[in-house]
Amino acid sequence: MQTKYEKLKKLSNEEFKRSTGVKRKTFETMLFEVNKAENKRKIKAKGRGRKSKLTIEDEVIMTLEYLREYRTMFHIGVDYGVNESRVCRIVKKIEDILIKCKQFHLPGKKEFQKTNVEFEVVLVDATESQIERPKKNKNNSIVERKRSTP
Repeated sequence: MQTKYEKLKKLSNEEFKRSTGVKRKTFETMLFEVNKAENKRKIKAKGRGRKSKLTIEDEVIMTLEYLREYRTMFHIGVDYGVNESRVCRIVKKIEDILIKCKQFHLPGKKEFQKTNVEFEVVLVDATESQIERPKKNKNNSIVERKRSTP
């Protein structure tokens, strides 16, 4: 059976980005960082646990699908043939590895304050908008007969 990564490798760069949400080069960088972290983990936990059904590449793609498509972990698990709780553990693990890497961080609030870029924000308050409700009259309502049931 062909893995999801093997299918995505055949796509053009533009189609790969449309599918995963990241460029192929960024994906390869993510893959390198996750492999590096996994190799360190395997050295520490030598011989523990069951071998994963999924490749590292598929685990990264699974995480990107979860973050990009907002699908439930149940549906992703069905696609990959793993349990919902396994999807949760994989997504958490990959996210933690990529966050620790520092290469995939978004700039903080202070970085935006340092730049001369001005942001224009428009705020719309729609909490108290009146709704025209239909008026009650005999012509609009449906009369239901009450039956006595034995």
